[in-house]
Amino acid sequence: MRYLAVLRNPLFWVLIVLFIFCVILHYAEKMPFLDVEVNSILGLGRHSVERILFLALVVFAGLVFGLRGGFICLALAIAAMLPRALIISPQVADALFETIGVSVIGGGVIWWLESRHLEIGRREQALLKLEAVRRELQSYIQTIRENEKRLSVLHSITTAINQLSSLDEIINTAADKIMEAVDVDGLLVFLLQEETTELVVKTYRGVSDNFARKVDKLKVGEGFNGWVAQTGEPAVIEDSSNDPRLSREIVRNEGVVSQFIVPLVSRDKVVGTLSVISRSARHFVREEQQLLQLIGTELGVAVEKAELDEQSKRAGKRFQELFEKAHDAIWVQDSEGIIQTANQATAEYTGYSLGELVGMNVSEFLRPEGMQLAREIRRKLLSGEEVKQPYEQKVIRKDGSEAIIMLTTSLIGDEGGPPVFQHISRDVTQEKLLQENLRLYARQITRAQEEERKRIARELHDDPIQAMVVLSRKIDDITSSENLDSKCEARLEGIRGEVDEIMDKIRHFTQDLRPPTIDYLGLLPALRELVSQWESQSGIQCKLQTIGTERHFAEGDELLIYRLVQEALRNVWRHSGAKKARVVVRFSEEKTRVEISDDGRGFEMEEGLKFVQGGKIGLAGMQERADLLGGTLNIYSSLGKGTKVILEVPGERWKL
Repeated sequence: MRYLAVLRNPLFWVLIVLFIFCVILHYAEKMPFLDVEVNSILGLGRHSVERILFLALVVFAGLVFGLRGGFICLALAIAAMLPRALIISPQVADALFETIGVSVIGGGVIWWLESRHLEIGRREQALLKLEAVRRELQSYIQTIRENEKRLSVLHSITTAINQLSSLDEIINTAADKIMEAVDVDGLLVFLLQEETTELVVKTYRGVSDNFARKVDKLKVGEGFNGWVAQTGEPAVIEDSSNDPRLSREIVRNEGVVSQFIVPLVSRDKVVGTLSVISRSARHFVREEQQLLQLIGTELGVAVEKAELDEQSKRAGKRFQELFEKAHDAIWVQDSEGIIQTANQATAEYTGYSLGELVGMNVSEFLRPEGMQLAREIRRKLLSGEEVKQPYEQKVIRKDGSEAIIMLTTSLIGDEGGPPVFQHISRDVTQEKLLQENLRLYARQITRAQEEERKRIARELHDDPIQAMVVLSRKIDDITSSENLDSKCEARLEGIRGEVDEIMDKIRHFTQDLRPPTIDYLGLLPALRELVSQWESQSGIQCKLQTIGTERHFAEGDELLIYRLVQEALRNVWRHSGAKKARVVVRFSEEKTRVEISDDGRGFEMEEGLKFVQGGKIGLAGMQERADLLGGTLNIYSSLGKGTKVILEVPGERWKL
């Protein structure tokens, strides 16, 4: 094919003709039909000029046909010149020199032309590569500019989401940016109403108002947008008129041809759709689809953020209403004790107005010991220690009167921010006063009961027992008579036995009513006597153990402790089925601890059980006595593991 191309080249035949002409001219004197008489031209021998012509043909061949064509022509020229130089020319040396010169110069020129041709080719290749690189770079630059434009749109939408509080403003900003960044004729943004499962048009661009009204309130699954909302997948519609999902004729009447619809998604939940439309057939490239899908995700986040903000506002409003209308006093303070906000209930029981409370330090209505307690509570909350709540505080009202409150404190400061403490309190002044009165009444009633028991015991000891003693002696006098028969004597002995038994019962009864030992010897001897008598009566082994240095209580307090132990042992005898029991009295520096335990059947303790409501009247009496002592009563029991009753009385009840 290459040789045919050479043969078809006119210059090839021109070269052939000129070469033949030069050969004929070079050997003209040997041809009788030619008459050439020119011997020199421009001072050169005629044959030298012919050799120069051969050199010109070689250069021409190299210029036109390249290295191979030039060397072929050079070889032919040498072949044409050598016979004259070696055989015919009278100056063989000169002719041979000129022939060699033509060969060397011709070869050099051919080589230089080829090198020049290759250099030009390389340059052309380099230029072509540079042009390809330039075009590729321009393509990259165009892509970068388009990406920058898309990123600018995303940045604008993200900024709008972060800075704008209104969902309408965010969606309208996004719609404007999409129209700037994407070559479309219009768009619509639908939001999903969960209550009705309908897609409602939120905003639109490039379409008529009538079109927007006609496509409003699409059901999920209806039409193109309904299909996207149902599947959660984007949809490319090449020709809306011929698509089977077309549900409303207004789309065809509006001239909508191509559409690309993406779901607005947040946390895998579809909250709406974004539809861009074109009134001519249009192919949405991959970059445009990716951009619109990202925008759909951003708008989905914006919709969720708006819903959360709305819920937060509603919750905040409800909380504010609860805060302001709460019956309990609530205030919030910083770590320095400065009140930041308070409700009306706080103002009512402190006597300060809300305006006075905000900015006030709590030290203005708390006593020094109350401030110390408040600082300790705050310290424990900040360090994560357990705080027993609610706790009692005393508040000095504006008018100088004192109120007693039960207070619950919570740490509500944000992480990384300064700590803030919320206090919820209830005024229990009247309750405390009522409890104190009830305690006073209970103490008076208990004292009256004990006095009455003491009186009854004394009267039983002074009158009935003495009468029984006299009666017993009279029976003895009668039985000692010699005239009494054996039958009457036996009957009188039986009567005397019954009288003695009645006397023993009356003595036990008077002991229960009021043990004289506690009046004369104190608590511990009375408990020893109680344990000894109880052991002999019940048949249950029982021991009394004392630990620590004995302390004495007021007469009424010792009697309360005695009655509590007495009731506990009575419960062991009646209900436990125990074989052993134990009473331990432990005196320490801060308190006195009395523990009554048994190895009986036990019972299930119900959480929050009230003794009276639970039918445990004896336990209720024990609890009342513990309250009168200002102490605590704890009962531990479980089936098959016995029962333990623990009374703890603070050391301040000791008699100094």
